[in-house]
Amino acid sequence: MIKDENTYLILVVEDNLTDASRIEQLLLELNFDFQIRYAKSFEEAIAILSSDDKFFDVVLLDLTLPDISPQNLVNEMIDKVLFCPIIALTTNADVDFSIKLISQGISDYLVKEGLTAAMLYKSIICSIERKKIFYSYDDAKTRYTDLFHLSPLAMWVYDLGTFQFLDVNEAAIKKYGYTKEEFLKKTIREIRPEEDYPLFDEGVHSFNQYRDSLKKRYFRHQKKNGNIIDVEIQSNIVFFNNQKAKLVIANDITKQMQHINTIEDQNKSLKDIAWTHSHVVRAPLAKMMSIVEFMKESVNMPSDYEDLLNHFLDSSTELDSIIRDIVKKTETINKIEDK
Repeated sequence: MIKDENTYLILVVEDNLTDASRIEQLLLELNFDFQIRYAKSFEEAIAILSSDDKFFDVVLLDLTLPDISPQNLVNEMIDKVLFCPIIALTTNADVDFSIKLISQGISDYLVKEGLTAAMLYKSIICSIERKKIFYSYDDAKTRYTDLFHLSPLAMWVYDLGTFQFLDVNEAAIKKYGYTKEEFLKKTIREIRPEEDYPLFDEGVHSFNQYRDSLKKRYFRHQKKNGNIIDVEIQSNIVFFNNQKAKLVIANDITKQMQHINTIEDQNKSLKDIAWTHSHVVRAPLAKMMSIVEFMKESVNMPSDYEDLLNHFLDSSTELDSIIRDIVKKTETINKIEDK
């Protein structure tokens, strides 16, 4: 057997010295480092569990102690033991009794008669690992609850089969105006504008809703007061109360969309102005410049007008350069938008 490099702190609660000695002997047979604290009664066990050394890796608990009944013992020990599994040791091989103990929170149930070192080691290690998983899961549930209910963004969970709301957070209630009870009577289809129902019906039959779950999607939602908002949706498939469901985060991007639309309208106006300069203004300007050139070359042009024509031509050329710059800036805007 490969040596277990860990050192395990074990509390043995056993009033029978022979049985306590046998447990220690079984542990010594293993390639296994451990430290044992002993308690001969429930009272002694509670005193140890209330001291600074209360954090054990495992508790081996005899169910027949002199100062407490077996029924009360299990409940009291589970209440007092912190973060570690309790393995029951008994002479009773009743299967129903063992199932009852495990349902109460006992990690494992071992019958003293026929107990081997390998059986004891397996029970200890498996119980410790199961308890780690339990607390990890319990922490995850707590983190989920905190993230869900304290999130500033609207969040909800809905059933993948019926599309019924299963849970909503406070941010969703404030954003959409429905009470939690009203939400739970609705489906996610019912928070869409009626004109978007066909899009919803088409989308629910698409396999894409189950694939790339975290991909951002954009929809329109309708609040209780009738106002329509633009939302950015991210979702992921979860199990909620043993139901296949989706956890949704809805970010209201109505103001951003309005801002983008305003900028697009401004850019369109700028393009229209630039096109006007480029095609409408430059056309007569080009004609005027051609006329000036023609007049300068004319032999019948009085010499007094030549300077005036030169100034007129220079001004026209300068105006033409300004218009060309405006057109170039417009082309730059077009290239940025195309990207």
